[in-house]
This record gives sequence, C-alpha cells and structure tokens, in this order.
Amino acid sequence: MDATWTALADPHRRAMLDVLRERACAVGELVDELGFTQPTTSKHLRVLREAGLVKVRVHAQRRIYSIDLEQMAELDAWLAPFRQLWNERLDALGRHLDRSEPRSGEDERTQERPRDENRGRGR
Repeated sequence: MDATWTALADPHRRAMLDVLRERACAVGELVDELGFTQPTTSKHLRVLREAGLVKVRVHAQRRIYSIDLEQMAELDAWLAPFRQLWNERLDALGRHLDRSEPRSGEDERTQERPRDENRGRGR
C-alpha cells in the first residue's frame, strides 16, 4: 500500500486519476486534457500503473489507460474505518450544536451579546 500512497501524493497523478475516473484515455488525450508533456505524462502513468491504480490495454498502436477498480476497492476498504471515525465525530458535533441552540420562545434580545468597546465614543 506504500506505493499507492506515494503515487497519490503527487497532484499531477491525482489530476490524471480525476480524468480517468470519467473515461479511459490514451496518453495523448491526457497530454491534451492536462497540458503536461508526453514524457511527463508517461512517467506519471508508469508510477500509477506500478502502484496498481491504473491498468493499460493496447488498442492498435495506442495504449489506453483506465482506473484499476480492484486497487481502489482495497484503498476504500482501508479508509472505511477513518470515515466512520469522522462520521461519529461529526454526529457528536451535531448533537452538541443541537443542544446549544436557543430554546424556542426564548427572546433573542435577552441573550448576552458581546460588548462593543467603542459604543458611544463618537465613532
């Protein structure tokens, strides 16, 4: 999984994955879409392929790249407990905010407001 994180750390490779999420592409299409040079695009695709994030198939003279869903599923499974942790914390925050909201019928004017130090000083 270390190769996966190394591959995902680069913003250029993440941009490539964003494009490949929409559709499979040849190297030239990625060059046109992202504005990288052909050698740079090929280098990043090699890293993504070695990390198992993309797969390649040959069609005539072109190599067509697409996302490898198997590796993405493994990554998703690893991240699932962290999503659960965040969901629990966000739910707790929501409950806290619900408890701290003013009760219905309580006049907003009776709530304490921050004091304006400059009030009445001709400002």
